[in-house]
Amino acid sequence: MSRIGKKPVTIPAGVNVAIAGNQISVEGPLGKLAWSFSPRLSVQHEREAGFVRVENTHEERQMRALHGLTRAMIQNMVRGVSQGYEKRLEVVGVGYLAAVQGRTLQLRVGFSNEIQKPIPDGLTVTCPDQTHVVVKGADKQQVGQFAAEVRRVRKPEPYKGKGVRYEGEVVRRKAGKTVVK
Repeated sequence: MSRIGKKPVTIPAGVNVAIAGNQISVEGPLGKLAWSFSPRLSVQHEREAGFVRVENTHEERQMRALHGLTRAMIQNMVRGVSQGYEKRLEVVGVGYLAAVQGRTLQLRVGFSNEIQKPIPDGLTVTCPDQTHVVVKGADKQQVGQFAAEVRRVRKPEPYKGKGVRYEGEVVRRKAGKTVVK
């Protein structure tokens, strides 16, 4: 049995959970999320107690793994619709900047052209200043995916540290060339 899968998921006030077959949908103040879990697992919503429990009756390796995964996905959905997820990025470099124009993130990161990244539905992207980007949303996977795609435009390079990085990310620096006499 999975240790994580055994824990019940606590449902905070203001969050509604609906289970139909092997589909779970969670709705809260920040949005609505739905996910399909394995039909071989059973998910019960105990409304009066205020939690969701995932149960596994199979002892196969794959089902034990899906037990913990299902519980973690439901927990992420509940947290996403109640609190939300956020990733912060920094744009480091002389002349490097970021701006939001409508539903498009514009990045100037040392290429001859400006990079245009369309912002997916369900995400909120803001630029508090020209060197920071904040990605917010209810879906943890979608927030992380978009932040990774923005970072991939220009990864931080090891010599000067220029590029797009996560806030607080440590970039390992290398020494430059040395002159040999």
